[in-house]
Amino acid sequence: MPLYALENELPSLTDPVVVAAFDGWVDAAAAASSAMERLAADTAVLARFDVDAIYDYRSRRPVLDVVDGRLSDLVWPELLLRHAWLGGRDVLLLTGAEPDLRWRALATEVRELLARLGVVQWISLGAVPATVPHTRPVPVMATASRDGLLGPEDVRRPGGLLRVPSAALSALELEVTAAGMPAVGFFAQVPPYVGGGYAAASLALLEHLARHLAITLDLDDLSDLAARERTRYDQAAAADPETQEMIARLEAMAGEEELRLPSGDELAREIQRFLRDRTDEEEPPG
Repeated sequence: MPLYALENELPSLTDPVVVAAFDGWVDAAAAASSAMERLAADTAVLARFDVDAIYDYRSRRPVLDVVDGRLSDLVWPELLLRHAWLGGRDVLLLTGAEPDLRWRALATEVRELLARLGVVQWISLGAVPATVPHTRPVPVMATASRDGLLGPEDVRRPGGLLRVPSAALSALELEVTAAGMPAVGFFAQVPPYVGGGYAAASLALLEHLARHLAITLDLDDLSDLAARERTRYDQAAAADPETQEMIARLEAMAGEEELRLPSGDELAREIQRFLRDRTDEEEPPG
């Protein structure tokens, strides 16, 4: 039984690219999933994936609304493929909750579906915790399945071996690249003290995406939101000596012109710390 169902007949597309991002892992401060929400607004759904087959509801529980003492509604996780027309070109958006189950089967079916749609490139968006302060421009790591896919502005690759727990996003990307589809990825680096959304990282991802696709996106309101968030972080830091000290240490690690790109070992340590902290937060009280 297939893991997806088509909403309508597949459209005729011209050299479409697919942009993929899931919430959960490799989505620090929800930066990538928030960026995708902006792209996906008012777009048509092409395919819905079988949520019962790819999610473990005990680890990703549906959200229950209780109104006046009555069970009212359940909001289930979902994974969708949408069609957007961005900057004069066809863009497919693969977005939703990160799947828990059947990654390999899902990757195979996504590859086959994208082949049917004539997709010419895969683009991953993500965000990772890193030793960076909010007072500097958001660094964005770029990955590429082969040389020549990235512009000079995007050549910021982590050095050395970076071995971390994988995301479903990476499993799907490896499947499509194994079939010959070129792929790039953009991963914003998020300060370790940021909680909730981080508009500056979402903005950086969308700016890199727009430059890579040679399109224009209206990001003025997101830029304004990032500026307001920056002010709030500045104010919070000013009131907390420990946060001031942390930011000073992070600033000291930065070069005079721009932040250095952390090594693979440094990023691995930060991601492992992030994973441990997240596990501790989810540990039920004894």
